[in-house]
Order: sequence, then structure tokens, then C-alpha cells
Amino acid sequence: MTARWQWLTARFFRLMWVRATLYSLAGVLTALLALLIKPYVPDNVALSIGAEAVDKILAIIASSMLAVTTFSLSTMLSAYNSASSGATPRATQLLIQDPATQNMLATFIGSFLFSVVSIIALSTGVYGESGRVVLFIVTLLVIALIVITLLRWIDYLTRFGRLGETTDRVEQATTAALKVRRTQPYLGGQPLTKEMPIPASAVKLKSPITGYVQHIDMQALGRLCSEAHQRIYLLSTPGTFIDTSTTLACCEGIDEERLPELLAAFALGYQRTFEQDPRFGLQVLTEIASRGLSSAINDLGTPIEIIGRGVRLFSRYAAYQPDTPTPIPGCERVFAQPLAVADLFDDFFRPIARDGASLVEVHIRLQKALASLAQIDPPLYAEQAQRHSELAMAYAEQSNLVEQEKVLLRELANQVRVLTLGDSQNDFFATAR
Repeated sequence: MTARWQWLTARFFRLMWVRATLYSLAGVLTALLALLIKPYVPDNVALSIGAEAVDKILAIIASSMLAVTTFSLSTMLSAYNSASSGATPRATQLLIQDPATQNMLATFIGSFLFSVVSIIALSTGVYGESGRVVLFIVTLLVIALIVITLLRWIDYLTRFGRLGETTDRVEQATTAALKVRRTQPYLGGQPLTKEMPIPASAVKLKSPITGYVQHIDMQALGRLCSEAHQRIYLLSTPGTFIDTSTTLACCEGIDEERLPELLAAFALGYQRTFEQDPRFGLQVLTEIASRGLSSAINDLGTPIEIIGRGVRLFSRYAAYQPDTPTPIPGCERVFAQPLAVADLFDDFFRPIARDGASLVEVHIRLQKALASLAQIDPPLYAEQAQRHSELAMAYAEQSNLVEQEKVLLRELANQVRVLTLGDSQNDFFATAR
């Protein structure tokens, strides 16, 4: 698991203004670079090359980059609105943090500042003939960078903010979070089970806000319980909704004076994040599916596609199983609860089964998906696949589907039950796909 400072640093550099500021500084420094290099340019080279046109070129760059930056900002806002209305508002944070978009926008702003600073410096005469030559060469390199960025930006705009692109980003973020939680099921610590007694004398760390746990710095917790008699029991993992009565952790053998240090290891906020919270990613995917199932949109293709993405995510989650999960060095005395497969299935399959109760196409795909997962990893998924197959069937039985459609769904649900009982001698996939 990443340390708190690493997590905060990564989030800081995903802010749009940070990248734009860095590129702007780079543009200003590039414009001033000619002042440092001009003493090394021979006079005969300066006279032979000439750079009288650099003033006009810089003026063109300054005016055009200002227009392109304004256009790009309006395009990005339109993409955010499109993702919010077409997918879900929770997915827009992934678009805002997109590094490719930020790089392109920052390139335009940096080029604009480069040209403005260069024009100001030229007007003061500080460059001289040698400096103008260096500035001319640097300007040509900046133009090449602008052309490449514009070509990439044109290609990028064809898919940026579209429903498929937004869903891809949510799936990628959820995949990364699932991999982290699968390879380190106890956040890098030891397993905390229901049978494990927490001493009554353990000090309780309460939440100071109402919101969510966004990140936990396990290394910091490990340093706080370095002695043999010290233990930390995590009761709230990333994604947990908390209020001022919620216990974040119970601390054994740690003085109450050190509770502020313990609280500093928890990143708390008012919104959920994708990094350590795979359940949030699954819920965002189901929001996209539910929006497609609404009567106002009536898009059956989207929920069916989301179900397929869910099967892919759960398949990867099963494949990430480590041979033996080992604690992070120094975190042997920190105990945490793992993700429950039942919770993951509830987050993903229940809303789709409920909102698509009256749509036979959705329920057919849902039953097939559960059958696939029951075969992919029976010890991990069979029980939950059967439970949600029965739940989906219960929703379908209460809907206005015709009897023939219900008979078909009962047959598919029975196939899921057969698979969960371990009967692999069936022709389900040959006939039902």
C-alpha cells in the first residue's frame, strides 16, 4: 500500500492547475534559454542564418494558442457535462484527472506564455543577433511540439467524454483497485476476523468528520505499533461511510496521547475515491447501467455491456489471487478485514437485477454472467452466484414479463444452480450463449 505522502503527492499532480502551472513555467524558462546560450553562438552563424521572422512567428503563436486554449477548455467542459449526463457524475473525476488531456491543455498554455515572454524580451533588445538565432531555433521546436499536440488532440476529441470511453476509464480504475485489494487483502497487514477478540481496554479512535475513508497509510500505522504488546485493529477500511460516532480503529498498548499521530494515517474526505475502494468503482458501473435502464433513456445495450465488464472484472479479481498474502514489513501488528465477495456481488448485480426486472434481455445476460463466474472460480464465486441468480429470478417473477419469458429465465437460473453444485457435465454454454 502507498504511504500517505505518496498518495497525496499523486493526487496533487493529478490536479489540472498543477500540470498547467509546470508547463507554463517551462514555457517561460524556454523563452529565457536563449539568453544563456547566445554567448556560445558565433557571430558568423548569427549573420548567416538570420531570424528576422521570429517576431511575426511568435505573434502568430501567441494569438493562436490563446484561441486554442479557450476552445480546448470549452470542449473539456462539454465532455464533462456529457459524461455526467450520459454516464454518471461520479465518473467525471476520472476525466478531470486524465493526464493526456491535462498535458495537451498545459502544452497550449505553456506555448502561449513562451511566445508572450519572448515577444517582451525581443522588444527590450536583450537577445541581440545571437540570441535571436537561438530563439528562432527554439521557436521552431515549439511549433513542432504544437503541431504534434494538435494532431493528438484532434484524435482524442473524437472519443473524449463519450460513454464508451468513460466506461473504459471506470473499468480501468476499478481493475487497479481490485488488484491492490486482491494481492493485499488485509491492506498489507494481518487478517481481522470476527472470532478475533479485541481487548476491552483498547483505545478507540473516533472519526472527526462525517464522510468517507479515502486512504490508509499502513506503514505509518506499523511504525506506531512497533513493540510486541501493541496492536491496531482497523474497523473502517477505504470506502467506509463514517460519522463522528464511527470507530476508525482500536488501539492496544498505544497511549491516548498518540491518537493524533494515528489519525494522521487516515485520509478522510467527503467523497469516495477509486484508488483503494474497488466497491466504489463497481457502484459507478452499476449507476451507468441503471441510467441506461431508465425509461427516459431506454438503452438496453449499455447495461448488457456493463454486465460483460463486470464478468471481466471478477475474472481478473480471481486471477490476482496471491499464493500466500504476506504483510508489509513492519505492519505485522496491524489487523484489517478483507473485501467480502458477497459485498462485491451486492454492489454490482443487485441494482441491475432490480432496475432491469421487467427486461428479459437484461436478465438473460445476468443469468449467463452468474453462470460464467460460477465456473471461473467455484470456491470463490459459486455460492454468491447462486444467491444472486435466485435474487434476480425473484425480481423477474414479480415483474410483468410474460410466462414464456419467465420459463426461459427459470431454465437459466436452474443451470446456475447446477453449476454451483459442481455438475460440469452440462451443455449450458453450448446452448445458452
